[in-house]
Amino acid sequence: MPKPTNEESPMEVMIIATKTCTHCPNLSRELNDLGIEHTIVYAEDDPGLCQKLGIRHSPNLVVDGEVQYRRQPTEQELRQLFGLYQDKR
Repeated sequence: MPKPTNEESPMEVMIIATKTCTHCPNLSRELNDLGIEHTIVYAEDDPGLCQKLGIRHSPNLVVDGEVQYRRQPTEQELRQLFGLYQDKR
C-alpha cells in the first residue's frame, strides 16, 4: 500500500512501460483522469531499474519505489490504491 502523502512529500508514481505496449497509454490516461501525477519510464531506456524491481513485461505501476501492479489495474483498483472513493449518489 502506498505511503500517505502530504504537500511536503508527494507520492512518486511511475508507469514502467515498453515503447510498444498497447495498454500503457490507457493506464496513463486513466491516471490523468483521476488527477494522479505520474511519469512514464521506458524499460528499454532503464534496464537497471527493471532488473532492480524484477520487471519482465509491461505495464507496471510503481508507487514510491514499490511495484503495486504488474498489469493494467482497473479504475476501481486505481481508486482504491490512491484513496479516491467514488461518490455513489
